[in-house]
Amino acid sequence: MKAITSLAALVVAASLAGPAMAQSETTSDASAGTEGATLPNGMDITPDYTEYGRWYNAEGIPTYKIDADGSVDFATFNGYRRYSAECHVCHGPDGEGSTYAPALKDSVLRLDYYDFQEIVASGKQEVNTAQNQVMPAFGTNKNVWCYIDDIYAYLVARGTDALPRGRPAKKGPKTDEFAEQEDSCMSM
Repeated sequence: MKAITSLAALVVAASLAGPAMAQSETTSDASAGTEGATLPNGMDITPDYTEYGRWYNAEGIPTYKIDADGSVDFATFNGYRRYSAECHVCHGPDGEGSTYAPALKDSVLRLDYYDFQEIVASGKQEVNTAQNQVMPAFGTNKNVWCYIDDIYAYLVARGTDALPRGRPAKKGPKTDEFAEQEDSCMSM
């Protein structure tokens, strides 16, 4: 597993790994359409367990879960909300991209999760005669960094077409563990 390299990522990782780790639960029923699904970057997106109200694959990478009735897990729904509040201005609504910035729903399918985190935390600059891409760093923006896993799961769901454009119609409940971790991160 690739090490998290940014200072902001280390601070958040340390806060999430506090003394009272949330109980994980393994699931035998898979998210609609994700059983054994693999992204172009080779990552399996099958939901394996929850922690702090978020779904992760067997390698501990955030993923989404959509129930048979079409309800998306709360963290992925929250990813939609956070993306719409902080990211859509440059990257377009629903991760579709714009003339200014790339479609993140496509980028997350190719990028390694840790590379995604590093770009969001530290920013990215590629300026030459062919392109002028400048993304600011969001590692100190709590409205982004406290929800980076949610935003990632939402973008993966959009990139795999598991979620259509727009606000997800149904969402699961916000768990106490999710609220507790959220409060902890936002109060740091």
